[in-house]
Amino acid sequence: MRAATALSVVVLASAGIGHAVLSGLDSDISRVDAFKDMKNRPRAGDGMNVLMVGTDGRDEITEKERREYRLGGAPCHCTDTIMIVHISEDRERASVVSLPRDSYAVTPGHTDRTTGEHHKGHPLKLNAAYAEGGPQLTIRTVENMTRVKIDHYLEVDFTSFMKTVDVLGGVKICTVQPLKDSYTGLDLPAGTHTLKGGQALQYVRSRHLDGASDLSRMKRQQRFLAALIDRATSSGILLNPLKFRDVTRAVLGSVRADQGFGTDELLTLGRAMRNFSPSSSEFTTVPIGQMGYAVKGVGSTLKWDPAKSERLFDALREDKPLAAPKPKPKGPAPVRVPVDPKQIRVQVENGTRTAGLGKRVDDALAATGFRTTKAPRNAEDRAVGRTVVAYDPRWDQSAKSLAAALPGSELKPVKGQGATLKVIAGADFEKVAKVRPADPPQESGTVVRGDEVVCGDQ
Repeated sequence: MRAATALSVVVLASAGIGHAVLSGLDSDISRVDAFKDMKNRPRAGDGMNVLMVGTDGRDEITEKERREYRLGGAPCHCTDTIMIVHISEDRERASVVSLPRDSYAVTPGHTDRTTGEHHKGHPLKLNAAYAEGGPQLTIRTVENMTRVKIDHYLEVDFTSFMKTVDVLGGVKICTVQPLKDSYTGLDLPAGTHTLKGGQALQYVRSRHLDGASDLSRMKRQQRFLAALIDRATSSGILLNPLKFRDVTRAVLGSVRADQGFGTDELLTLGRAMRNFSPSSSEFTTVPIGQMGYAVKGVGSTLKWDPAKSERLFDALREDKPLAAPKPKPKGPAPVRVPVDPKQIRVQVENGTRTAGLGKRVDDALAATGFRTTKAPRNAEDRAVGRTVVAYDPRWDQSAKSLAAALPGSELKPVKGQGATLKVIAGADFEKVAKVRPADPPQESGTVVRGDEVVCGDQ
């Protein structure tokens, strides 16, 4: 009984300290009346929905930072990033849905905040709603499109993003392939990196790393957010009221939030996140039905898939997980490789006198996802000791992916061999290791958990 009483006192005292150290932070938050005079809104569901937008505001960026991180030019005063963050009613799950900034949208009737002119509802790209009607029009447009009631609004600009990352001591990101974007200046070699504020901003802004443009960028933003949650929940910050206050003060000093986002909401989020882990968070992008949907006067947009997106937003309204829990895989996690095995053509040869070895290797590689010829043959040299992966140097990334599935194998470049890689199985062959692409093709609407994309899964 004494132990229980002592524990109760500690818990109550901690709660009191938490409220005391955070109660002075309300004045640090820049406020916006995001929900003023809103009518005919969706019915509230369980849990809490926060519309988090990232703007291209850069008023407090220094000239050195502008040059170093390629932040020059005039801002468009639009939303670079738009996400609905749903915190479950039991505070044990966070669901993050990215809304592409080029989504086809139709605004409700509104008054243009710049010209004062009243507009009827009209089509535009979703990110343009902010420039035309600020946070209110953005929220109203999102609610009309999703029928999800937004409870709170949080606006993050370049400055607040960099501060958040820096005050946490940086965020760890892994990449199997080098990432280079001449527009943002991002230049990351393959490997694990701890990104500080400016470099992290380059990572989440880059759109010219591959042909997927904004959809690929949203995947990186989701991966970064998962890593940010991992950093915040594993560093002890959320368990220390004073540290939590310092982090919160640094972050909230340069964001804008709605009038109702105050101390109690901060404490609720802080206590919820104490129980979070990467596996508690799930990320997805609203399913796209049509790419390049042309709209007169608007341009090329992305049109949502009506049936799939409805199921997604139903889950948010009903406070349900976005996807069924995945069974925990048995054995070691697959090795991440730079090229999807499905894209790699492989010819297997038996370099030993062991009958059937070629077929065994071919079957095992095919089971792992490689496109084998299904026709193994005998090698000219039947006394190979160490398994060899022969490849044309033009396909060196594919060769590295194949070699990862054959632990201990030797890479052998052969000019002019062509796109088909060759495996010469040696006497050392034991098994094929499971591999999976580091950044698998991910259709819009695919749900991933945070623990599937943080570095611990590397």
